[in-house]
Amino acid sequence: MSAVVERILQVIESDVRPALESHGGGIEFKSFREEDGVLTVILTGMCSGCPGARATIQNMVLSVINRSIPEVKEVEQA
Repeated sequence: MSAVVERILQVIESDVRPALESHGGGIEFKSFREEDGVLTVILTGMCSGCPGARATIQNMVLSVINRSIPEVKEVEQA
């Protein structure tokens, strides 16, 4: 596991997951492509079928992760 992936997992666990869980949702790491900076996640719980899932990924997940890990350029849902 790369150092970037370890940092991503840490930020998901400490910052992203608690925010989503407070609204009945969740998030799981699926993959990270270091060559283009694309992080793929799986939204779970209330977030999995939410019409606002794309906005959550772009407005919350990407911004929170990108503050600590600038290598992440994009977040997509699996």
